Amino acid sequence: MGEQQRVKFPQEVIDEYAALGVDLPALFSAGHLGNRMGVQILEASADRVVGTMPVEGNTQPYGLLHGGASAVLAETLGSVGSMLHGGSSKIAVGVDLNCTHHRGVRSGLVTGVATPVHQGRSTATYEIVISDEEGRRVCTARLTCLLRDVRPGDEVHVRGTDA
Repeated sequence: MGEQQRVKFPQEVIDEYAALGVDLPALFSAGHLGNRMGVQILEASADRVVGTMPVEGNTQPYGLLHGGASAVLAETLGSVGSMLHGGSSKIAVGVDLNCTHHRGVRSGLVTGVATPVHQGRSTATYEIVISDEEGRRVCTARLTCLLRDVRPGDEVHVRGTDA
């Protein structure tokens, strides 16, 4: 799936997590499922998360981008935004995902952009727009995450440390 690109984070976010000894790019990666699907996160902040995913390898039997693949991209991007909004003392847990598929895609790369609809103390909701290489909307998704306090014993699986 190619070499992992470095994600662009705001400096204050990098500083917050570095003080805790956390590898921010690894923590806010696409995870194991996203990695298998070729998801690449390009830019990440609480106000905007951008990522891409190849169509190849993520199709249904008719050769079109699988709706579940779009859902994986959407939930990945919205979850990263929610985690960044919640900060290092919170864990974001997806509680609702809604996807509307507008058009089929057979090849190339799709790009998702997640932007906040609501950023509260206990929940965060993001709209994720997935487009094809021509900029045509493929899918519109909405993800709501519960933001709960980190508890002792919470384990975060980070790519490269538990694979």
